[in-house]
Amino acid sequence: MTRIFIDADACPVRDETCRVALRHKVHTFVVSNRMMAIPPSPLIERVVVAQGMDVADDWIAGHVRAHDIVISADIPLAARCVAQGACVLDPRGRILDEDAIGMALAVRNLMDDLRSTGMMMQGGRGFTRADRSSFLSALDTAVVRARRNATMPRRPPPIVPPAG
Repeated sequence: MTRIFIDADACPVRDETCRVALRHKVHTFVVSNRMMAIPPSPLIERVVVAQGMDVADDWIAGHVRAHDIVISADIPLAARCVAQGACVLDPRGRILDEDAIGMALAVRNLMDDLRSTGMMMQGGRGFTRADRSSFLSALDTAVVRARRNATMPRRPPPIVPPAG
């Protein structure tokens, strides 16, 4: 069964994710370091973790499994979740999967290096309506795809006759 995990502390699409989850009837975990409002539904579960660096990330990575969806802009968390077979969406709707996570990690590390040397001081661009729309479209697609993939039977590997 597909589930959604929201890295919620700084997530600009938390409410939108909950609405999509309710529409698709997907169990969703809103994970944060502090208490926050969530829709009153048995499908939406609030998880408040202890304060501290990466505590929410560790909780998500410890509970996510194949065919789950994670909403986060945290690239290292995304890499951990993708390694477990989850699909990760950032708040702008970019899908971080096994095909995209390597490049995302490389860009993140490069930007960290540039910032640490003082060569780059500017933050990212602001969050726009178009970003929100792209996210909603990508999330709908991800839910449908994850559910389909979760219910598809796995094909056994082909039988290869011995050489000789």
